[in-house]
Amino acid sequence: MSIRRKKFPVNQAQLEFSFERPIEADRNHHLGGRSFYFFDFDDNVAYLTTPIVIFKKKTNEERLISSSEWAHHNRDIGKSGPFLDYTIDYNDTTGSFRYFRDREFSLLGKIAGKRQTFIEDIQKALSQADYSWKAPSWDCFFHATYNNRPVSVITARGHKRDTIIKGIEVLVENGHLPHLPNFLSIYPVTNPQVRRDLGDTEMNLSVADLKKSAIRESVETAIKRYGLNPHHRFGMSDDDPKNVELVTEEMRSLKQIYPEMSFFVIQTFKDHYVKTEIVNEKIRSKPIIKGPETQLTLF
Repeated sequence: MSIRRKKFPVNQAQLEFSFERPIEADRNHHLGGRSFYFFDFDDNVAYLTTPIVIFKKKTNEERLISSSEWAHHNRDIGKSGPFLDYTIDYNDTTGSFRYFRDREFSLLGKIAGKRQTFIEDIQKALSQADYSWKAPSWDCFFHATYNNRPVSVITARGHKRDTIIKGIEVLVENGHLPHLPNFLSIYPVTNPQVRRDLGDTEMNLSVADLKKSAIRESVETAIKRYGLNPHHRFGMSDDDPKNVELVTEEMRSLKQIYPEMSFFVIQTFKDHYVKTEIVNEKIRSKPIIKGPETQLTLF
């Protein structure tokens, strides 16, 4: 029988941060409220090298771009800017997002230990220095996991939910997380089954619209699982401006339904964050400069 031993991170600062901190109760624990953390993953929790493929209009020549480039230019691809002469192909097998989908492995492939791209890319990231792969919301993700907060992963990826869990397990196995998060929900929103679960039977909703639906489903799941309490707090962090726009819109709708609960949207940038609290029908934004304890008090 073999015993798997958890590895510890090489970064000493992370080691001290991880294992010398006391467990902290939810901010409104004394009132029965819970703090729910919703995360986009790529460029928000971790920087991964998974490429997006765009195609030259005339020749169909492939060009690989990063998820960060996609977040900044996706509205303009084929219309203007540096990617004017390119187009997007939505075929799951051969198209632009094929590396963000699960692959079908043969029996021999499974026996040989082939892994999905998401898992491979996390392993590849961990071979680099911490600062090169830990994205702006990493500390918040760690904080939520360490303190057993209910966590939802709401990502544009199209993998199976189990693949997302296995990828995060790699972070645990390598000592960067103490254990798996207390998952409230996992929504890889472009997965065909997840699309159907979110009501996209025609398979034509945008990622931002799918994330809106996933947020609402996650809030409803939270209330079913943890009870209806006016002191619950919900926060979603994302780096994509279009997603943030529609996430904020959805949080406004939820605030109207649950006016006593607290709702926050955190847009992440490389060196700072903008935290927006939904106050009735208004929003209140505050820029936050990145610091060692910044993420721990976001919501």
